[in-house]
Formats: sequence, structure tokens, C-alpha cells
Amino acid sequence: MAGQIPDLIATVRTGTGKGAARQARRDGNVPGIVYGDGKEPVALNLNYYYLLKHLKAGRFLQTLFNLKVDGHEDVHVICRGVQRDVVKDLATHVDFMRIHDESRINLFIHVTFENHDKAPGLKRGGALTIVRPEVELEVLAGDIPDHVTVDLTGKDIGDVIHINDITLPNGAKPTISRNFVIANIAAPSGLMAAAEEAAEA
Repeated sequence: MAGQIPDLIATVRTGTGKGAARQARRDGNVPGIVYGDGKEPVALNLNYYYLLKHLKAGRFLQTLFNLKVDGHEDVHVICRGVQRDVVKDLATHVDFMRIHDESRINLFIHVTFENHDKAPGLKRGGALTIVRPEVELEVLAGDIPDHVTVDLTGKDIGDVIHINDITLPNGAKPTISRNFVIANIAAPSGLMAAAEEAAEA
């Protein structure tokens, strides 16, 4: 589950519009904005390499941050978008939304699979086919799970794992009511070919 909320340091960006944003980029910053919670939006600058470090760490859009800006109270935020240069794929703008810990938000949460060695289907040469490496869940902002876990113990060839088959973290629920597929264990290619030949015969 979520641990300590990491800090994210930014400065207030003076001026608005494309000119101020271009100047921020020339100065080695990525322009951004924080909005929500019934307060006025605040234009921000984040150091490019500082932001890049956080982006490379992964799960940037799924992480609750403690935004620290000089002259402003610390506030919990979540990133709602990272705009990138279409050619260089470099971050050019970031949007943050203020939220309370008790707020419920929709996020894509990573799915991990464990106990591969306890799955008879995999031991027989079957392949784990992951349909959804992430699932969208409604979660409590102050308790965002790092991941959801699928236990493969006892899973055999032909078994299908649905969202209702796994235990979700407390307070989390799928945003889709349908019992959708997470993964399945497919037969080895040789076994599938033999089965197809037998069916044709």
C-alpha cells in the first residue's frame, strides 16, 4: 500500500501565456499548473532534470505528491497530464490537481503476478497471457495502492483470471462493473497445433 507521500518541489511561474511558458523552457524548466479544491489555479515551474528523474522513476500519474511551493501552503496533488513534444518526446507541460486524502479518485494501478512456480499450467509449458497489465480502480487518495496482486497458485492451462477472482486492496473498487479478464494461461503452441489438427481430423 501507499507509504510516505513524496515531496515535489516547484516554484511559482511569473507571467502567463505561451511567452512565459517558452521562457520557462529556455531557463531549463517545465511549466505547469495546479488547480482544483475551489482555489485559484497557480502557474508553476519545475526544473526539467528534477521532473525527468521523477518521470523515469515510473508511476508518476499514479503517485500522490506533497507539492511544496515557496510562499504557499503544502498541498497534496496528483498529476492529471503530462504534455510532451511530439518529436523529441520531452515533457513540455504538467497539470496537477489538488486533492484531499479522503477524496476518491480513479487511477490505473499496476497488476503483479506471483507464485508462477505453483501454477501447474505454467509448469506444463503454458504461457501466461496478460490481458490487462493495469486496471483502473477507484481508490482513496490518501491510500493509493502500489499494485494489485494475482496469485497464480493452482492455475492450469485454459484457466481465465477475472477481476472478481483477485482480492483488491481495502477501499479500492473497479471503475467497470463488468467482470473483465485480467489474464489467462494459454496452451503451449505445440499443444495448440496438435489440438487444432485433431479437431480438423
